[in-house]
Amino acid sequence: MKGFVLKTLINAAAIWVAAWIVTGIQLTDGTADWQHKTLTVIAVALVFGVVNFLIKPLVKLFSFPLFILTLGLITFVINALMLWLTSWASGKLNLDFHVDGFIPALLGSLIISLVAWGLHLALDDD
Repeated sequence: MKGFVLKTLINAAAIWVAAWIVTGIQLTDGTADWQHKTLTVIAVALVFGVVNFLIKPLVKLFSFPLFILTLGLITFVINALMLWLTSWASGKLNLDFHVDGFIPALLGSLIISLVAWGLHLALDDD
């Protein structure tokens, strides 16, 4: 349970950084206070975790030939699609999170991966 909470908070921080850096990713409408933004980013991190837990393995399985063909570079595209799918699911759940297109999703997924990796190194899971 502690690991799940830590991973969710790390993903929330990474999503917040990506929304801060990439202009095509909006976390809220801009008028919200920091408490609303915090709750929104935690809810989005939960949706992101569910998408990555349920859908990403299936996409990786069916795109295995592309992994071999591109020497794993298709992972960047899959991560971007998972972030874009998270944006769509967040919209269906009335969360204030939106990714404007594929390029912001690609840049955002790269930033999320780097920030999450760094935070996982800094914060031990034990």
